[in-house]
Amino acid sequence: MGSVSLKIGDGTARFKRATICSSALNILMLFSVITTNLFALYAFTSSPKDQQNPSPVHNHKNISLISEHVSLILKEIDSSQKKLAKMEKELLGYETIDLSRPNIASELKLFLQHHQLPLGKDSRTGITEMVASVGHTCEKSADLLTQYMTYKVSGPCPDDWSLAQKLILRGCEPLPRRRCFAKSVPKVGLHSFPASLWKPVSDKIATWSGLGCKNFDCLNSKKLSRECVGCFDLVNGNENQRYVKARGKNDFLIDDVLALGSGGIRIGFDIGGGSGTFAARMAERNVTVITNTLNIDGPYSEFIAARGLFPLYLSLDHRFPFYDNVFDLVHASSGLDVGGKLEKLEFLMFDMDRVLRAGGLFWLDNFYYANDEKKRALTRLIERFGYKKLKWVVGETGKSEVYLSAVLQKPVRVS
Repeated sequence: MGSVSLKIGDGTARFKRATICSSALNILMLFSVITTNLFALYAFTSSPKDQQNPSPVHNHKNISLISEHVSLILKEIDSSQKKLAKMEKELLGYETIDLSRPNIASELKLFLQHHQLPLGKDSRTGITEMVASVGHTCEKSADLLTQYMTYKVSGPCPDDWSLAQKLILRGCEPLPRRRCFAKSVPKVGLHSFPASLWKPVSDKIATWSGLGCKNFDCLNSKKLSRECVGCFDLVNGNENQRYVKARGKNDFLIDDVLALGSGGIRIGFDIGGGSGTFAARMAERNVTVITNTLNIDGPYSEFIAARGLFPLYLSLDHRFPFYDNVFDLVHASSGLDVGGKLEKLEFLMFDMDRVLRAGGLFWLDNFYYANDEKKRALTRLIERFGYKKLKWVVGETGKSEVYLSAVLQKPVRVS
């Protein structure tokens, strides 16, 4: 057909099963074709029995009648095709992207086309074909997606990481894979672990194209977010004091939180972790932490990797690519506030709960309240999960800004 399926996923191949619904749809389409053909055959061959030698007038009437029949048949076929297309979308459960439109990159067509299994239906999984995974809202950014997929095969990729990030932030996630070589940046001045955790990072390790600043000194002179004020300065800034020296009652010490862990804290996930300082402090205590980040106004991913830590380049609209109940600890701050939408925060919180094991800790670190309504909404949302409150502190700054810090323990749920 002239379209390809879109599936929301985690960047891996998706598979479409042969279902009863799809078989019924094929039978319905076949029945429609047979019926319309029989109707057309009848319209062209039928004639009045009492007119063996029709006059020219009668012939003209017959031709007009046939034309009307044909017109009705074409309208019926068009209407049936539209209804079938709508039924197909409803049965299969996803939208389609039209690859027949002009100016669609050939690489995008090649990546998104269905690939039939060489031996037909797989007996173990029931799949019949492989379907590439791509973000469901890529359809709304088809022009940008085509630009992203326009390149020389087996050649260097365009320097377009900012374009890729723009697509991700528009919901086009995961992005399609490409057959080109990403720009290779020599990592000059890297230090060995664990010294790398607190050594200054060279400007030469990062890709600065698409960014306003071209060095870390420039970034440290700006407030990039609530969590990142001078966060790239590992020597003279506040980063080397975070989590080991409290600046107020909302700042919890990392050793105090680790002592609350039931069964030990071994692996964790930091949501919106800035330049990776939380993961660095955990690494000093033999805890492995994955830091979720995007390169918004700064090369966060490259900076975190230069410190010998694990960056995960992923937006918070994407389902976390981890199995259920795997992390001992999830850490988040104001970055958890996804656009101020309570519904989006609710989806995010449920996904966070999914990857946190029973008895694990959720550390909400200096979450900023915009107003009392937001405070009440978040409090009600947290209470829905039934977490045990190990620490719960609400404090104000000198600017009358209200922050919540809490350490919560996930309960064991028996379904």
